[in-house]
Amino acid sequence: MADNDVEVRIGVPEDVDGMMELAFAACEENALTNHNPVKLLGEIWAGLTRDGGVVGIIGESGNKFEAAILLRIESLWYSDEPSLIERAIFVHPDHRSAKAGRARILCEFAKKVSDSINKPLVIGVLSSERTAAKVKLYERQFGPPSGAYWIYNGNTGTNKIAAE
Repeated sequence: MADNDVEVRIGVPEDVDGMMELAFAACEENALTNHNPVKLLGEIWAGLTRDGGVVGIIGESGNKFEAAILLRIESLWYSDEPSLIERAIFVHPDHRSAKAGRARILCEFAKKVSDSINKPLVIGVLSSERTAAKVKLYERQFGPPSGAYWIYNGNTGTNKIAAE
């Protein structure tokens, strides 16, 4: 796929294997704790079947996906009103240096979904690696941040470090 042809498509149930493969790669690289494949499948399946969420995918069915975003519609812990919550955004390492900027394209997709359902989008960076660059991308896409995360007694990507 040429960089100027990069598009985000809505995931469908047939994309479950490719999404799980991408999710495992994301967890291996950036998870704070060990992942649970059953929980991952439940979240991804809900997005692929449009049951309270949606998955945006860059890549063709049957091929390895280049990047994806998992969005869920749910209430925040203190409210009954639904918001659009980003669960994960991940660009496969093989596609991070591409000119089209897949992370940016996925952020634009998230904004379009938010606009189309008229719900606020909650999206953020939870990463111990290249955090400043990711924050700059999000500031360009979404404006100034509305908070920050700190991790005490841990780092994201610990699974990757342990595997090496």
